[in-house]
Amino acid sequence: MGFLNGVLKVLDKLNSAVLKVCGAIGIIAIAAMVVAILIQVFFRYVLGNALPWPDELARFCMLWMTGLMAPIAYRQGGFVAIDMLPDLLGKRAASLLSLLLLFISLLVLVMGIKLGMKHVNSGWLFSSSSLKVPLSLIGMKSVKLKLVYMYSSLWIGLILLTAVNIELLLRSIKDLIVGGNDTDDSPQLAESARGTN
Repeated sequence: MGFLNGVLKVLDKLNSAVLKVCGAIGIIAIAAMVVAILIQVFFRYVLGNALPWPDELARFCMLWMTGLMAPIAYRQGGFVAIDMLPDLLGKRAASLLSLLLLFISLLVLVMGIKLGMKHVNSGWLFSSSSLKVPLSLIGMKSVKLKLVYMYSSLWIGLILLTAVNIELLLRSIKDLIVGGNDTDDSPQLAESARGTN
């Protein structure tokens, strides 16, 4: 039990620190997406001359916001869940069901990471149609942004989801061993197990 507690403390600290940064970047991405959409609405409907880049920038920001915020929601039990069956089962059976679902989720996430890597690598072959790195501001030629930077968002999101899933899986195992009476778990994870069912 001491080893499991040690691993959980390390995972808790690591996930908390990484997801705090992800939350901040996700908020910036949401703000940039809203600004890009407002710029496009203004240029399209007020000036009658739509710009080529705001739609793609908004999509870029939305993908990064999703990839970085989904692990936070998963860790806090914020995903949609059908909890009727766990409520009907006893505490131990509900914990076993949660453990099974977390294990299946882990398999799906690992497969997603493997398949996602191929998709990310294909992003080096293609460039954005309108987004450019504005090197012209420093006297160089602007370069079109490679799509790998867009595709990486969901792949990184899957890696972060896997790290959270492993933490939740270990917490579920600990819950089964101690019978759910341990009180040293992170407060933000109190409802996580219910959110994964």
